[in-house]
Amino acid sequence: MSDSILILDFGSQYTQLIARRVREMHVYSELLPWNTPAERALAVKPKGIILSGSHFSVYAPGAPTLPEYVLEMGVPVLGICYGMQLLTQALGGKVASAPQREYGPANIRTVAPNRLLPEGSQPVWMSHGDRIESMPPGFSAFAVSENSPFAAIGDESGRRIGVQFHPEVHHTPGGKEFLRRFVVEVCQAAQDWTPESIIQQAVDQIRQQVGEARVLSAVSGGVDSSVATALVHRAVGDQLSAVFVDTGMLRLDEREQVETAFRKNLGVQLNVVNGVEEFLDKLEGVTDPEQKRKIIGETFIRTFEVEARRLQHPPFLVQGTIYPDVVESSGPDRSQAQRIKSHHNVGGLPPDMKFKLVEPLRYLFKDEVRMVGEALGLPPELVWRQPFPGPGLAVRCLGEITWERLERLRQADAIFTGELAAAGLLNRGLEDVPGRISQAFAVLLPVRSVGVMGDERTYQEAVALRAVTTEDFMTADWARLPHELLGKVANRIVNEVKGINRVVYDITSKPPATIEWE
Repeated sequence: MSDSILILDFGSQYTQLIARRVREMHVYSELLPWNTPAERALAVKPKGIILSGSHFSVYAPGAPTLPEYVLEMGVPVLGICYGMQLLTQALGGKVASAPQREYGPANIRTVAPNRLLPEGSQPVWMSHGDRIESMPPGFSAFAVSENSPFAAIGDESGRRIGVQFHPEVHHTPGGKEFLRRFVVEVCQAAQDWTPESIIQQAVDQIRQQVGEARVLSAVSGGVDSSVATALVHRAVGDQLSAVFVDTGMLRLDEREQVETAFRKNLGVQLNVVNGVEEFLDKLEGVTDPEQKRKIIGETFIRTFEVEARRLQHPPFLVQGTIYPDVVESSGPDRSQAQRIKSHHNVGGLPPDMKFKLVEPLRYLFKDEVRMVGEALGLPPELVWRQPFPGPGLAVRCLGEITWERLERLRQADAIFTGELAAAGLLNRGLEDVPGRISQAFAVLLPVRSVGVMGDERTYQEAVALRAVTTEDFMTADWARLPHELLGKVANRIVNEVKGINRVVYDITSKPPATIEWE
């Protein structure tokens, strides 16, 4: 087992970014709720512990507390924001409401030599309404900001550290180096968490879980389900059968593309099920996005149960669930976080489901999934397919879902992504190319507006275009597309897609929005 860093989650929406930053250093990190039983946390055998931020105040009734084992283990501890305040409170310092809250960019200045921050000033990201009033005995400040006299503190050993800012977010440019120094130099964690080691551990775990039983894989054609299927196939070989369900909510020509790519590159038995009529019947008249996801999740499972009976009742079902799915659905590992939305393969699963789930990617981020896919030898057309939600176009077709509206959306989406690909703007590899788009798609809105075509009045639907750049899909920024390209796309859509007379472009980042509209 690789060296590990334990991250205790107190409910911050940034917590998963801490885990990702640590893994970028090729060091395994495990994220657990703050109230995880001590024996479970100790089983991680961490080389160090990081305490996350939170929307709580440490002095508020019912606020999360610092587990006793954190200080008893004797390993280095880094507290971030709320984590810093918890550490301060537990060791005898004082935390109080700040006279002026800090949300957004700030500058800190190093005031004492230390192992983590360079000399001088640097920009950071703050997000707090409380601050340290007095440090614990034996601590000293090594950085300050205009509103935080204790922006970074540490004890005499340099192994208990607290920072008021968030080093895990992109808005703190020096944050990655700060965390690297803590993880690699202070904790002395070995940097051996690599795609090859991930694959080997996953294969071992799958074999242990599955044994000699048959396994059914739920394939969507996206990178997550493809990599999950490839991992399970490497582990159990012919014990695996893959099922691809055509829900009617796929992108243009997607069924044919998936069939070709899977059979050509994976060598896995692929069973294609036509479920268009059943899915559309169950979604008739449904407009609430949470209800859509739950209906689709249950219908998927019922479809797979039918296939399982046909394929000699395999008890295990493979899903391409990844960590952002779990986080946004507020699954069992997020007891203090607020639900963002239910993913069909997490919060949308029926309680009486007969399958035992195999989810080899459940604690991997999207970039890790792609790296594993490349290490498995999967072709670029699978590894670098545009991300696509499990419910498909159902959550991009806002309002009621009909075949006519889905066809309208399919055509608009194909025009948009096709023009982006022709312009060389879609991300096609792990290299960081400025200006490349990580995800792009069209959204059909349940809004009609007046237009004029051929001197005649029209009253038709609108399409929103969404394109983002991101490294982790937990935060994202809207892509600054050339106006000429947007104009060309809009012109093609209103001229070529019957029923659409208006095109808008979404310029909202994540947060506050999510990447998908539903």
